[in-house]
Amino acid sequence: MLLAGVTLAACGGVSPARRGRTVIYASGADLQSINPLVTVHPLAKQVQRYVLLTTLVRYDSTLTPRPYLAREWTWAPDRQTLVLRLQSGVRWHDGVTTTARDVTWTLNAARDPATGYPRLNDLADVVFVNDRDDSTVVMRFGRPQRGIPDVLTDLAILPGYLLDSVPHAQLRRAAWNAQPVGNGPFRFVAHEANRRWAFAANPDFPQALGGPPQLERFIVVVVDEPTTKLAALTAGELDFAGIQPAHAGFVRRRPDLVVLDYPLIFPHGIVFNTRRPPFDDVRVRRAVGLALDRQEIVDGYLYGFGTVADGPVSPDVPGYVPGHAIPTNPDSARRLLAGRTIAFELLTVGSGEAPLEQMIQARLAGVGFQVAIRQLELTAFLDRVNARRRDFAAAVLGTPGDAGLGYLTPLADIAGMRVPADPAAAQRLFRDSLPVAFLYHARGVQGMNRRVQGVRMDLRGELPTVTQWRVGP
Repeated sequence: MLLAGVTLAACGGVSPARRGRTVIYASGADLQSINPLVTVHPLAKQVQRYVLLTTLVRYDSTLTPRPYLAREWTWAPDRQTLVLRLQSGVRWHDGVTTTARDVTWTLNAARDPATGYPRLNDLADVVFVNDRDDSTVVMRFGRPQRGIPDVLTDLAILPGYLLDSVPHAQLRRAAWNAQPVGNGPFRFVAHEANRRWAFAANPDFPQALGGPPQLERFIVVVVDEPTTKLAALTAGELDFAGIQPAHAGFVRRRPDLVVLDYPLIFPHGIVFNTRRPPFDDVRVRRAVGLALDRQEIVDGYLYGFGTVADGPVSPDVPGYVPGHAIPTNPDSARRLLAGRTIAFELLTVGSGEAPLEQMIQARLAGVGFQVAIRQLELTAFLDRVNARRRDFAAAVLGTPGDAGLGYLTPLADIAGMRVPADPAAAQRLFRDSLPVAFLYHARGVQGMNRRVQGVRMDLRGELPTVTQWRVGP
C-alpha cells in the first residue's frame, strides 16, 4: 500500500468503497498553521475559510462579495463607517456562541504588527473596530472605501474568548493551533505533523450558512513526492491530488479518474531581492526578463495549462490593467550586462529534477548568468524569502492571490519594494521597476476520483464548494 500509515490511519482502509463518505485530499506539504492570522500556505487558508472556520464575507463564483457570517452590512454616507450584523445561531464547536467580540478580537489582532498577519497592509485604513453588541461590529476607516474590503473575505474569524490571553507576538505558538476549536462546517479531529489533518462534519452547522456538509469526514494527507501522489491517486488511495501537467493525459485515460482544469489567481515568477546586488540594479533585472522565453515555459513545462504573464494580474481577474509582456530578446539582455558574468543562487521549492528551474538556468546561461539552483522544502523556502528574513538573491515563487489584489503589496515587500495601495498603480510599478520577472499565470490541475460528485473548483480555489461534495453510488 503506497500510503500505509497515512491513509490507513486517516480512514481505516485504502479502498474507495470502504471509505464511504470520507474524502482524502492530498497536499504537497503540511498546512503550515491552522491559524489564519499567521498563515500564507494557500491550501491552509482555504481549509480555514471553507472547512474549520467562517469569514464575514464570501465571494461567489463570479467573485461578487456575498454575506456569510456577516448576514448584512451597511455603510455610513461618508463611506468611512461600516456596520456588520452577524448571523445568529453560529456556535463554536465547544458550544459557545460566536459573537461580535470574536470578530473584534480577530480584526484587532490582525491590525497589530506584532501578530505578523500577512495582509496587515490591507487593514492600514482601519481606525478602529469595536462590538456595539453581541451581533453588531463597527469598523471605522480613515478614508472613504470603494467597497467591502477584500480582507474580510480572506481572514477567517477566530474564537477570541480562547485566544485573548495569548500575547499577539506569541500567536504562532498558541495552544489553539494544535487543538483548534472552529465554528465552520467541519470540526477538527486530529493532526499529525507532516502527515495529516482530519476533520469531521459538524451536524449543527446553521442552514443559513449552507447547513451541514454532505461528507462525513474530510482528510488532508501530506504527500510531497509527485510520483508517489500520482501512484496513490491511480491506486484509489487518494480522492484528490494535484498533478503535474505532464501527467494529465495519463490520468484522463483512467476510467475511475477525471482531470479538473480550472483558473487560479496564482502568478508565478522570479522574485528578486532588490535590497542587495546584483538585483538592486534594474538593468540586471531587465536582462533576466529579456533572456526568458515564457511561451516555451507554458508549452514545455505547463503543457498548455497556463498563460504567459505580462504582470502580476491575469486578464480574467477583475482589476487587471493591460500591459505588454517583456519580449524574449537575448541580444538586448547581453547588452544590458555589458559583458559581465553574474552568478547567483535561485531558490525554489522541491526535491526532484526541477524542470522549470533548469529551463530558466539554460536561458540565463546564454546571456551571461551563472545560476545555481537551490531546492528547499516549502517551510524552509518560505522562511528564507519572507519579508522579515530576506535571505535570498532570487527565488521562483508562486503567489496565491485574491480578488481584491491585496497580494500585490506583500509580493512587493518580499522583493524589497513598496507599491501604491491602488491596485492599478501597483501593477504599473511592477511593470516599470521589475521587482519580479513574471513567467506565467497557472491553472489548477487536479486528479479526482469519480466517486466524488458536486465538485467545483474556480478562481476562489479548490475548496469553496467542499460542503456540497458528496460521494456517489
